[in-house]
Formats: sequence, C-alpha cells, structure tokens
Amino acid sequence: MSDVKVINIEDVLTPAAVSKNRVGSMTHLFPRGNLTEVEAIDALQEAVETAVAEQEIQLIIDMVSVALINSAGLESLFDLRQRLAKNGGWLKITNAKPLIRDIFRITGLDQVIDIVNSFNIDKKEIEKPPPKALESIRMGDLLVSKGLITPDKVEEAIALQKKSRKRLGQIIVGKGWIGEDVFLTTLGEQLGVPYIVMRQGLVDQDVFDQLDFEVLQRLKVLPLFLVHGELSLATSDPQAIVGFREIEEKLHCKIRPVLVRKSDIVKTLSDVGTDSLHGVEMIDELEEDFEFIDNALPDDYTGIDEMAAESPVINMVNSIIQRAVRDQVSDIHIEPSQKKCRIRFRIDGLLYEIMTPRIELHPALVSRLKVMANLDIAERRMPQDGRIQVHTQGRSVDLRFSSLPGMHGEKVVLRVLDKNQSILDIDRLGMQDGNVQAYKRLLDRSYGLILVTGPTGSGKTTSLYSAINYLNSLEKNIVTIEDPVEYQLDIVNQNPVRENIGLSFAKMLKHVLRQDPDVVMVGEIRERETAEIAVQAALTGHLVLSTLHTNDSIGAVTRMIDMGVEPYLLSSALIGVVAQRLVRSICPNCKTEYLASPEIIEQYGWQDQGKVRLSKGRGCAECYDAGYRGRMGIHEIIETDPDLQRLIIANASRDELTEYLESHDVKLLFNDGIERVREGKTTIEEIWRVVNS
Repeated sequence: MSDVKVINIEDVLTPAAVSKNRVGSMTHLFPRGNLTEVEAIDALQEAVETAVAEQEIQLIIDMVSVALINSAGLESLFDLRQRLAKNGGWLKITNAKPLIRDIFRITGLDQVIDIVNSFNIDKKEIEKPPPKALESIRMGDLLVSKGLITPDKVEEAIALQKKSRKRLGQIIVGKGWIGEDVFLTTLGEQLGVPYIVMRQGLVDQDVFDQLDFEVLQRLKVLPLFLVHGELSLATSDPQAIVGFREIEEKLHCKIRPVLVRKSDIVKTLSDVGTDSLHGVEMIDELEEDFEFIDNALPDDYTGIDEMAAESPVINMVNSIIQRAVRDQVSDIHIEPSQKKCRIRFRIDGLLYEIMTPRIELHPALVSRLKVMANLDIAERRMPQDGRIQVHTQGRSVDLRFSSLPGMHGEKVVLRVLDKNQSILDIDRLGMQDGNVQAYKRLLDRSYGLILVTGPTGSGKTTSLYSAINYLNSLEKNIVTIEDPVEYQLDIVNQNPVRENIGLSFAKMLKHVLRQDPDVVMVGEIRERETAEIAVQAALTGHLVLSTLHTNDSIGAVTRMIDMGVEPYLLSSALIGVVAQRLVRSICPNCKTEYLASPEIIEQYGWQDQGKVRLSKGRGCAECYDAGYRGRMGIHEIIETDPDLQRLIIANASRDELTEYLESHDVKLLFNDGIERVREGKTTIEEIWRVVNS
C-alpha cells in the first residue's frame, strides 16, 4: 500500500485555507474556495512554497472545491508551475470543473499545465503542441472533408456569396445546412482559435472594467482574462486586426482571440448596460410567480431610498429569492466591495457567484430587504436580524435576514428555510440500514442523553428534527429549546432562546424541566451550565437530544468532560453519539462511470473485487458545472456500552478512546463515505474533502 500521510485540518479553517495530503512522492493540495480572492490565492502560493521547502516538488492541485478562477489566479498557477519546473518538479491539476477547463483552453494555459483525471495522475506528463491553424485549407473544403456538407452545397453557397457579398458561413448557417455552433467550431480549427459558448464565469470583471464600455460596444468584443500581458478577447471576427490593435495600445498587451457568437457578445454587453453581467435574464423568467407576505409593515417610509421603491430593484430582489428557492439554495449572500456588489448562492455547501450588480444598487437592495423584514432601514451602523416570508412556486418560504456592517457597506445573508426541502423522516436521512436501526434503538430508549455532532452546516439540526418527528405522539410531551425555531412541528412545544432578555439555553432548560417533559431537545450545548443541566435531566428520566461541535463521535466524550461535566455522571447519562457530515451527490444529469486505477484499488483494498467501476459527474448546466447535485449524509454512530462507560469514568485519553472504536468495529465517517462511493452515489475526492478538512 502507498505511503499515505494525512494532515487533518480543524473546522476553524478559513475559506482561504489549503489542506494537504501526501501520497507516495506526490503531494495533493486542496484549495478551499474560489481562486478569485487574494486570500485564497495567497494561501495556495504559501502552501506551494512550504511544499518546495520540504522538497515536495511533484504537486497535484485538486480543484474539487474551486468553481471560479480569475486572471490573478491563473497567473499564480502559471508562476507556480514555472517555479516547480526550475526545481525539477511538476504541477498538475485534477478534478477541474468544465468551466475551469474552458478557461485554461481559452487562455492557453492548457498547453503549459496538465489537467488530468484523478485516476491517471501517475501518467508521465507529455508536452502538448499548440493546436495548428488550417488557414491553408479553404472553409468549404474543410467542411466537406469533415462530412458536414456536400460539395454541391459549397458551390451553391459560393455562387450566392458572389451575389449577396455575405460571408460563406452566414450563407451556410442561414440556409440551415449546418448549425452555427458546428460552423464556428470548424472556423476555430481553421484559424487555430478556440471556440467557446459564453456563460457565467468566463468574464473577469476586473479585466472587463479596464476598457471603456463604449469601446467594447463599438468593436463588439469582450475582454475575458489577462494573464502575463496576454488578453483573451472574445470576438466573432478573429481577423479584426484593426480593433485588436486599438485594445493592445490601450492595455499594452497582446491579444489572444477567442471565437464567440456575435449574439452572445451583444447580449452580454446589453446585460452589463442594465446593471447585471450575469443575472438579468432571470428577472424576466421568474417575476410573475412571487408574492411577498406583508407582515404589518410600518406606515412611515420617508427614510427609504427612492431607488429601493423603484420596480427594477423590487423585481431584482424578487427574482433573486425565486431563483434561490428553485435551485434549492441554503443561503443568499449579498455583499458589497469597492467596485461592485456580489450576489452569491450557497448550493450543496459551496458558494457560487450569480450576479454582480453595480455597487450603486447595493444600498437599494439592502433597504428593500429591510422593508420586507420589518427592520429599521435608517440604521446602517449596527447588525440587524429579521424574518421575511414569501409565497412562491406554490408554497410559503421563510427567509432569515442577517445584516452586518462592513468597510464598503452592509453585508446581508438570507438563510432560506424551505419546508418542502426539509427532511423530517429518519428513513429519508440517507443513513445506511445499520445506522438507521442504531439511531432508532437510541431514540426508543425512555431516558438518556443523545448527542449529534459535526461542524456547522453538517445537518445536525435536520437529524434532530427527524428524531423529534419520529418520537412525536399525543402520549408524549416533547419540548424543544432552539436558537431560533427553524421549522414548526405539530403537537411539539417549541421555545426560542432570547439572549437579549437573559433567556439563555441553560435558563430555559431549567424551566422546561418543570413542564413535565418526556423528551427535551436542546438546540446546542455551548457551555458548562447547559451541559450539566442536560446530563442531570437525562439522569432523572428524560430523553434529552442535543448537538455538539466536534469532529467525530468519540470527540463528544472529551468535549463534555472538558466543559466540566463529571465523568461518572456522563458515563451514566450518555446513551449514544451520532457524528455526521454532508457530502455532495453526483449529478444524475451528467453522471458517468470509469474504471478505478490500480493505485486506488490497492489503496482501498478492493483487489478481490475485480474491475471496480466508480462514478463522477462531468459537469452541466443543471449542477452549475460542479458535477454534483444535492447532498446526503454520512454517519458514525456509537451506542454506549459497559466498556465505554468504564473508559469515560476513568477519563480515558483520546488514544484509548480511538482504540475502543477499532476494537468494537465502529464504522467511521470515512468508511461510511467510501461505501457510498462504491454505490456510485458520490466520489472519493468529495469524501476526502469533507472528512479530512
């Protein structure tokens, strides 16, 4: 088996952090977040510098978590490759999404840096010659040689060209003999120019802003990326030398033409002219099916910015919310920067940039949302929290509003709480059959403490809600203490924490125990007092469910003791721990299979299983080019037995607790995830990303 060295990164990692795995002579680096921010790029550069200093010069950058990259990120990768080459090493990219691959192709970096599949990383790097132009071959002959058109059609098109003076391509496409995409792809081959279909993420806004908008409209071009003095320029006429020279003189750069449909260029420029480079079209598509549920708005609106009351801003806010609901978004981020406003959606745990309105619109967007949340729009110096309720796509959706003042204005985050997407059935949590039965055994106990652990956003609250739904009946008094109450359940007595008036988890729990409860759910154990009361409640005949922030199941034991709970009390109260993570599922729309490499088969002990077929997503419009759509849980469940109780009473070390897990064959998170990989539901790269970061 290969020598595998794993460095676990704690949950406190910033989004710009880079995790590292060493496999044999190769070092894998996992950037977290998009390579569009200075912090993320600097973190990657620092990780490479550290690797080189440790004589690790065969580097693989795994871009499974990278959805976007800008010019600065591309330049950084080019420089890192040069640095490694000088030291006798190499740099490869793996798990690049289709968008990233296209960006490498249009900038020419695919000729310098290898983009490889995760299952053939070990193959020797081969220098790839740049694509050759076929200008010596006439377009008609090229189309005929490819079998796309007959010689008779070419002759007919040439005859029409002499009469109309139109270009040959216009005539052939206009007649419907071949599609525009097919013709432009062939034209790109003839000229040695890449052809691309414009979509979100192919324009670096910082580069776009360096040229006057009027110049771009006049020349009908789009600046894409600027890498070491070479500008990738989208154009429908790759031979427009005069226009290229004008831009070269303005930016002091060399032009690298990229062939794009003229209609795409015109549409993109039109979108820019209406304040959004990427998102205007969704306003027209979605604005009809939307109703804001008015919750006693204040009568005096005199302080509202006039712009916030204008229809375009209202339509933009409505369409953003509608699209978020349609795409099953968990959070909407509206954040200002020095030059633009950025709107990002969190989908399946990762953020995707959706729109970039002009920065002048940001105060109006925030004011509109504050009006909808019944908040003070004149207060811009203090954070505010509120709630918005809307009706769209046939159902009511709650939005939790949170604003935070920053250097360039207020950042707003909307948590989307869509009951239709919530999972309140244990059998639908996605647990393996053995884990489902273990979880139900714990819930069927009449008293004791059950802890659900994991980092923020790992689905702990969903697991608790499904447990409450499983236990819910008229014969039981179920009381919850939450911050805040996310979903309302029938019969259950739900109580929100109000820290502003001194009603904390601990104080609320003391009073709840006087309400004759059978089951108590505590949203989170944060400090010693709540932990001690929860343990006492479990010891006095109540079933107590709560969450805890730890990396794995056994870590809950040490965390509770560290909080100050006496080991002998914890050993009697704790009946089980459920650790979990959420991993992305492979997109069913673009799912494909491949044979696992011998190295992977050896690493995971699959030698006796013959040819192992694994799955991955190619990336498509349905999954934002990610190759993943939706998420599922992976779990690790411990049921307390006498052996574990003795270890808790003895305040055992972490090593002793780990030995307990091994000796009792507890299925760990990673192992549960690998089983999902073999089922074709997710990928090895996704399990590594989630469990070891």
